[in-house]
Parts: sequence; C-alpha cells; structure tokens
Amino acid sequence: MKTVCLIGRPNVGKSSIFNRLIKEKKAIISDSPGVTRDRIYGIVTYNDKKFSLIDTGGISDDNADFEKDIITQASFAIDEADTILFVVDGLEDLTPQDKKIRNILKKSNKEVIVLVNKIDNPKRMDNIYNYYELGFAQVLGVSAEHNIGFKELLDLITKDIAVLEDSSDDTLKFCFVGRPNVGKSSLINALLNEERVIVSDMAGTTRDAVDTTFTYNNGKYIITDTAGMRKKGKVYEELEKYSLMRSMKAIDKSDVCVLVIDAQSGIIEHDKHILSYCIDAGKGIVICVNKWDTVKDPNEDLKRWQQELEVYFKFVPYINFVFTSAKTKKRLNTLMPEVIKAYENNHKEIKTSLLNDVIMEATSLHEPPSYKGKRLKIYFTHQTGKRPPKFTFNVNNKKLVHFSYERYLENKLRSAFDLVGTPIILQFKNKNEDKID
Repeated sequence: MKTVCLIGRPNVGKSSIFNRLIKEKKAIISDSPGVTRDRIYGIVTYNDKKFSLIDTGGISDDNADFEKDIITQASFAIDEADTILFVVDGLEDLTPQDKKIRNILKKSNKEVIVLVNKIDNPKRMDNIYNYYELGFAQVLGVSAEHNIGFKELLDLITKDIAVLEDSSDDTLKFCFVGRPNVGKSSLINALLNEERVIVSDMAGTTRDAVDTTFTYNNGKYIITDTAGMRKKGKVYEELEKYSLMRSMKAIDKSDVCVLVIDAQSGIIEHDKHILSYCIDAGKGIVICVNKWDTVKDPNEDLKRWQQELEVYFKFVPYINFVFTSAKTKKRLNTLMPEVIKAYENNHKEIKTSLLNDVIMEATSLHEPPSYKGKRLKIYFTHQTGKRPPKFTFNVNNKKLVHFSYERYLENKLRSAFDLVGTPIILQFKNKNEDKID
C-alpha cells in the first residue's frame, strides 16, 4: 500500500487535513502548537483505491526535548513515505521554519506535494503561486475546514494506485500482532508443530515479519509473525523503527489479525492502540489470550478474563476471544476456527433485498429522531464493498444521522447477519453527492 505523510511546522493544519482525508476525528486539533507529538496512522479510501496516511508533529526550532522527539518521528515518517504532503499556512508568508523543512525534504528524494492550507475563498487561491518559491513542482490550495481542494489532491495522490480488486489467490493470510514477548512466535511454532520461528524470553527477538505456509484441515494458509509493537516514544532505535514499519505492512497484507495478549501481564492501554491499527486497516480480528498455562484456576480465571475483556474492549463487541497456551497447546484448537470465521465474515456479501428488508424493519421499529422539525429518511441501502463489508445508505440529508442511530443500525445489521470478527463501514450519502464530500 502506498504511504503518504503530512509534514510541516506547528499549527498549519496537518491534523485537520489528516482527519478530513480519513473521514474521522482521530487526530487532536488545537490552536496550541505542538499538540501532535507522535505519528498517527490512518487508511484513506477513494474511488476504490487505498493508501496509508501518517500525521506527524509540527517541526519547529524549539530546543525542548519533545521537539527533538517530534523531529525524530517526522524523519521516520519521511523514510517510510512514498509521497510527502508539505503543509504550509496560506494566511502567512513563508517562514524560516518552512524553508528549513524544504531543505530536509529536498534531500529525501521523495515525491513532494505542497499543500497551501486555509485557502477558503477564490481570491486567496491566487496566493498559492507564491509558494512555488519552495522549489517543488506540485502546489495545491486546500481548506481543511471548508473541504476545498481535496478531490484534486486525492486524484493526484491516487493517480498511480491500482483499483482494489479481489485477488486471484484465495489463500487466507493472517498475522499475530501484539506487544513484545506475549508469545506470538511460540504460538506459530505450536500451530506448525515445529520450531520454525526463534523464541526467546528476551523481548524484541523478532525483528522481521516472517511468513510461513502451512496446512490446516486440507486448507492452505499463510501465517505471519511480527515484531512486538512497543509503546509510543519507544521506537527511536533504528532497528525498532523498521520493525514497526514491517509490522504495519504485515497487518496491511493480512486478511485477519490475531491480537495476542499475555495472561501473566494482563491487558494494558497499548493493546487497544495495536487493535486500532487492525480496525483502521479493515481486517478480520481475533483476540487471543496466550500463556493460559500460567493461570492458577482456569475455570474461575476464564470467567474473570471474559468479563475484563468485554469491559476493556467494549468498543468492539463483535470480536471473539480465545484462550490458549502455546507451551502446552491446551485450547489451541479454538484458534483456527475463529480465524476462519473472521475471514469469511470480513469477505461477506449480502443480497440487497435482504439488506433493505432489515433496514426497513429497523426504521419501522425505531423511527429516526427528528432535528429542528426534520427527520432522516433512508431510501435505499446496498453493500458497496467488502474487506471489510461496507454499506451505503441513500438518505434525504446525511447531516440528520445521529451517531446513536448509526450505532442502532449497525447493531441491527450485526444481529441479522453473522458479522462476528470484522469491522463494518456505514456510509450515508445524499442524492447526487460528490464522493469526497
């Protein structure tokens, strides 16, 4: 997948552009410079094409320690990117900081598109020619706040990306992801019934994403071991940087991601972060609690763990949990059926007639709430994608869609059709709506 990153000095609107492109408010936006300090990843889909997007902290001349961290993270993003979006402020003249960033990008030998942000009216569009002074051939005026210029930007970014098509190779590919030393490599060796992957008590033994082909119930599968994904701020070492990059690419090329959690150390916040990468990539997902041989009372601990997992991962109630021991191979037989189920549901296609029957029944049982005397009307629903399943609702006014009613419709779809183990996308469109609006 093509990788694009946003680079620029603080407070020029990188996070606003990031949120506009991924169509959700994932990056924090503030008038205070320096809010974004770590890289934030997202997936952008446009006209059946996909690319990976990275937001970075603003690069400035401040000597504070966290500014050095931001520059380090930004340099990693530049290394990782195929195309760089150099964001400048269209309401200000070029600054020495802009020119310093220009010099860094010139040395990268990467494709650079200068984005002149905050161009929210036609008169300001004439100002973008001043930014050719930076020495890059491609300069575009955009407004993240008013959604101006993004169709042209996306056309430019995706011009060399192939349209997503179903692969002729139907081999199920899945990967193990998680923190270091949770037992990912041991699980692979247990599944393969041989010591194929190096295992060590020392965290960080696995540096590369390693692919292995194996057979299960007469079916062919490809399994990928990945490096442990550390917490933010702990990936500055050169080897760690490339290990993280390879883990992200392993997620991208997999059909299903198995998030491995250590039964000894328990659940931490970073497990959520790793899971979010898999959700953003639209993959089938299974959560595996490994090292189950270390629990004292398996029956009682199973109930406690299930309750904790349901609370901690309540934002993804559609994901199933398995409890295994790579060491003793107990309950290992529960893993592959869940991987296969997540794969099948992630690729599921639902007939339009059945889909509309469910939505019509849902709206008759619970009518959309009215807002200022206006009420949402759903005219027609159809599936417009898979991996993950995507459902498009043709409506009278998408601005009338309240998040609680969207969640209600998702729950109805999930109760009517088996969509366990996969995220789904609900898209609401007005008639004759532009695709990027």
